[in-house]
Parts: sequence; C-alpha cells; structure tokens
Amino acid sequence: MLGDVVGSLANIFGAADFPQLLAGIAQPDDAAVYQLDEERAVIATADFFPPVVDDAFDFGAVAAANALSDIYAMGGDPLFALNLLCWPGDQPGELLAEILRGGAEKVREAGAVLAGGHSVADQEPKFGLVVIGLAHPKKIWTKGGAQPGDELVLTKPLGSGTITTALKEGAASAAHVAACVAVMAQLNRKAMLAGRSLAGALHAATDITGFGLIGHAHEMAAQSSTSFNLRWAALPWLDGAQEYARAHIFPGGTTRNIDFYSQWLDGGDGIAPWQQQLLFDPQTSGGLLMAVAPAALAGLLHELEASGQFHAHIGSVSAAGAGRIRLI
Repeated sequence: MLGDVVGSLANIFGAADFPQLLAGIAQPDDAAVYQLDEERAVIATADFFPPVVDDAFDFGAVAAANALSDIYAMGGDPLFALNLLCWPGDQPGELLAEILRGGAEKVREAGAVLAGGHSVADQEPKFGLVVIGLAHPKKIWTKGGAQPGDELVLTKPLGSGTITTALKEGAASAAHVAACVAVMAQLNRKAMLAGRSLAGALHAATDITGFGLIGHAHEMAAQSSTSFNLRWAALPWLDGAQEYARAHIFPGGTTRNIDFYSQWLDGGDGIAPWQQQLLFDPQTSGGLLMAVAPAALAGLLHELEASGQFHAHIGSVSAAGAGRIRLI
C-alpha cells in the first residue's frame, strides 16, 4: 500500500518536466539519481532503523554500511553523509556517542565525510544516514537492466534476519552473532568496484535488504521484464541461520515478505517450510545481487576473489515470465 501511495506522487513530478531525474519515484530504485551534466550524476539515499544488535558501536557501523550500500548498488561513490537519529531522552549519552562513532568510522572507511545530520526525540532509538554519492550518468546501475542469459552473483551470505532475531530471543551463540555483525558491517565497496571493472558487462544490480532474497530478486526481474532462476544448493547462508530457521526463529518481516512476494515464487515445494521461509528472511546490510553477461562471469568472479570479497554464483536470468522467481 505504501508503494502505491508514494508512487501516486509521480504525477506531480512528470518525467517530461524533470528529464535530469534519472531514477526517482516514477522509476524506483535503490537510490535517486539526478544528472548534473554530461559527466556527473548525483546519487541520493536515506535509510535508518532501530537497533538490530546489542553493541552500540556495532549498531552504528551496521546502520551506516546499510545506508552506504544504496550508493554502491547504483555503481556510485559516496561523497558525504548526514546522520539521521531518533533518541530517547532517558538513554545514556555514552550509548549515543558509541552509535555515532560507529557510523562515523564506517563513513570514513567508505572514503566519504560526515557533514552533519538531524535528530528528534523518540521512544525507541533509531539511526541511519542520508548519503550523497556521485557517478557518471551513462554508467549508473539500475534494477532494470538484467538480460536473458545473464548470470546472477551474490556478494554476501544470507540469514542475518533470523540470526539477529535469535539474538533478541536469547537463543543465538556469540560466535554466530559476531560473524553476522562482521558481514552486516562490511561495505559493499569491493563488490561495486569488481562490477565496475567489467566495462558495462554488469547489466543490473541491487542490494538485498528488508524484502529478503525473493523480494529483491523479484524487483530486479520485474523491472528487467525477465525471470530469475535461483539454485537452492548454491545459496550461501551465515553460520547459524539454518539452525535457527529450523527452530522457527524468524523476524516479523519474514511473514510480511511471504504474504506479498510468494506469489512470484515457483518451485519451492521441494524444500522444507523453514527453508522456504529463509528465502524471505529480511536482511540488514546484505550483499549486492548482480546480473552479469555470461562472457564476463569469469572476470567478475576473478575480481571478487582477488579483492577478498565473498561471492556466490546463485543462478541465471531467463526471458519468460516477467518477475517470476524459479527455485531450481
């Protein structure tokens, strides 16, 4: 419903009146893109959420990496960021300082600068960033460029939603949480640079976040007028994710994702119900899902390997059934 409401605003800002807006409400993507001139386009995004982990510094770092990811998913470089903060007045200032430090260190790691922000009083802490980036207008990645025959590569393992929920329920091991935090806090910069090295052979990309693998894969496939074939056996999982899923530990967003996105999934009958649910597990600061020309697959995998970036070749793109996701 929210998507329909926001989409209705596109009528106020007609494409013919704003040709410089390369990605916006009328053609939603991971970030907005506004062309400045023949060589430069500004990329803008905003993202914030409540704590997903207990450690304040880690929460700040994860939230910042998640917001920065939208710039990388468009093939751009972050320039600067602004803090977005909701904070209860009765919470210790030391916690707030650690959250902000975690975010600032991650912005610095990305080669960007923290330039300010905005805060409001709220009953629940929330933190994230506005991020402004830059890219060449002819080299922007979108969700809608996948082509039949393309290969699909994912650059982080899945399962952060069920692990962080297990943490909240007191059921997660410290080792599983630490590994999950490390993945969530990892920037998608290396993955972006590997894709950028392909000189146009990377046709589409998005980052896997709150809609889970199936939700974001559907968005890519639908906007590309293609279908995606995903190999269950090739899907990578964080340590502990399948263990907690077997115990039916899932965040509430899993059910919402299933209710909305399961209509586009084919072939899930051959796996257990908990495995089906994992496909819809909401991710925090997940990896990039990339559609790459088959001739360039080996080059992409080589670049990812050389940079030390995790990667998995998880499927391919087909022509029939726009927006369908087939589990094979």
